[in-house]
Amino acid sequence: MGKLMVSSFVSLDGVIETPMAWGGRFFDDECREYALRKLDDVEYFLLGRRAYEAFVPAWTTVTGNAYIDRINELKKLVASTTLNEVRWNASLIKGDLAKQLATLKSQVGGHILKYGISQLDRTLLDNGLVDEYDLWIMPTRAGQGKRAFADVDADRLNLELIRMHAFRNGVVVLKYRPH
Repeated sequence: MGKLMVSSFVSLDGVIETPMAWGGRFFDDECREYALRKLDDVEYFLLGRRAYEAFVPAWTTVTGNAYIDRINELKKLVASTTLNEVRWNASLIKGDLAKQLATLKSQVGGHILKYGISQLDRTLLDNGLVDEYDLWIMPTRAGQGKRAFADVDADRLNLELIRMHAFRNGVVVLKYRPH
């Protein structure tokens, strides 16, 4: 049975929007190697429509980077009610997302990874589908933008810290498990 893991960059002021604009400078070789190792057991990459549309043009043209090459080779799942077709080794999820993901989680050997915290997380948490959150706390202030868990019902958000990893550059990854 696979886990559904959500990973997101978060600024010190709680912003998650456009993370590479304010956090990219912290994603150094040590962070990249850690992130690459986290992909070892991942079979699927889950994206909402907005993330899919942002990642396709940015990531499909990059080659020769072990981390992005690994992301590019993963099978993708795109949750969308508006898209009719997808590319980039992707399958479209339409209809009952929670039911389809629960079925997939019970069938796959590897894990499902989602980057970013979005409206999709409301559905995932409401249906008990998220197994872990990796929050990459970046030692910087973004100033403005969408905040982590802004789309999630506060009553549903009950997380237990299960692990922490610190990098030399001040980035800390906090691993949480939803209760």
